[in-house]
Amino acid sequence: MISGMGDGSREERKCPVVLVHGWKSHPGVWKRLVPQMESASIPYWVFDYSGMMSNTPLTEIAAAFGDYIALMREETGYAGPVDMVCHSVGGCIARYLLEVMEREERVRQLICIGTPNNGSSLSELFNDPEHGPQILDRLAGVFVPHRYDPADDVIAQEVRPHSRTIAALRGAKGRDDIAYRLILTANLSATPAFFPYFEGKTWTLGPEGEWQTTYAGDGIVPHTDAYLPGAGMDILPIDSARLGEHPELYCHITLPKNPEVMDRVMEYLRDPATRPQGVCSERE
Repeated sequence: MISGMGDGSREERKCPVVLVHGWKSHPGVWKRLVPQMESASIPYWVFDYSGMMSNTPLTEIAAAFGDYIALMREETGYAGPVDMVCHSVGGCIARYLLEVMEREERVRQLICIGTPNNGSSLSELFNDPEHGPQILDRLAGVFVPHRYDPADDVIAQEVRPHSRTIAALRGAKGRDDIAYRLILTANLSATPAFFPYFEGKTWTLGPEGEWQTTYAGDGIVPHTDAYLPGAGMDILPIDSARLGEHPELYCHITLPKNPEVMDRVMEYLRDPATRPQGVCSERE
């Protein structure tokens, strides 16, 4: 657990950013974002739960996250609002703390990068008797360990779309005092190099429970998994030509170090009033 606490006297410069990594990840994913925050004199705290991911329920990780924030407030003496920047399941952990556990935490904005707010279609696919073995074989060493068994992974089971954990998140009401921001990517040019393991597409669970693939996703999380009614939403790249340069940077795994994603995050951190591209409708 790392921190970089600035000494600026102005409130907008004192608002710390809490960074939360994703599933089977680690704080190192923020190594390119942290220098940008330091250059902008934005203080930051980094929540590291990488040692808890083998068999710890998401609910317990969320509680540990709350304890970490309390500890950082005690150590720094800071009692004001914080911003949260979360990758993937990190956003679910933050939302569970703030909305389901109803932790009275002062949060200015919650920025979710590729977060499966409605549950993970891919996690459900892992458990599919027909498609699961083939999908796990393709992603072995890329997104999951070799010889990975999803049945032994507590978090992978908890983020399935019909789990009790996801049902609790769906039933929770977003907080009116928090600005919700979703940063997503899409394969706008339909290039296979975007995420070659799925030919540039993302698997998604259709409305009738059928399996589909789509370019509206980041290879791991389809947009339908991420939508959060009323949340501001950016779909990157803004210019599809950028996919011709480094399409792999727009897939889920590399989003925390994607330059355009980081630029967008920094815009929100510098000015929370920054307008998103659009807002998720209630029907999404």
